[in-house]
Amino acid sequence: MLVCGVDEAGRGPLAGSVFAAAVILGPDHGIVGLADSKQLTAAKRDRLFDEIRERALGWCVASASVAEIDQLNILKATMLAMHRAVSGLQPAANLALIDGNRVPPGLPCDGRAIVRGDALEPCISAASILAKVSRDRELMALDAEFPGYGFAIHKGYPTPAHLAALAELGASKAHRTTFAPVRAQIQARQGAFW
Repeated sequence: MLVCGVDEAGRGPLAGSVFAAAVILGPDHGIVGLADSKQLTAAKRDRLFDEIRERALGWCVASASVAEIDQLNILKATMLAMHRAVSGLQPAANLALIDGNRVPPGLPCDGRAIVRGDALEPCISAASILAKVSRDRELMALDAEFPGYGFAIHKGYPTPAHLAALAELGASKAHRTTFAPVRAQIQARQGAFW
């Protein structure tokens, strides 16, 4: 019986894709320090990111794009990213343990939601680390592509600095136009032309 842990990163930010990862760990994986990615330093996440990919029996990182988030909504896009991560596993899992209170529809295996699972199940902790590091790296790349917003620092979250940059520069192609602060800036700028 192969069990994978599944977690997401990036539901709350105003910019960038939402990421999900699925990880199958063997009983003797030997990875020390697995925890909810939010409880770890960036350096520790980076070290574990490499170790998880080396030692896991299977892993897959997937995402849903800004366009998909705006078209579907963030919840459905998150479920889509999770579905893609589980479906991309080699070998395939027999059971997916999902962090949170929802199981994505249509998974290719059985699924079970576990609230605070990223702190309870090592395979979910591993998935949370892969998803978080992958998303952070995307935001670092977006920072170079769209300078001035501070994506490398706040990772797209609605910090005061990000909101100030959004007000000054307007929305970039990396921003989620259906999220209220971004939508408000777009509408304010459109109004300025009338």
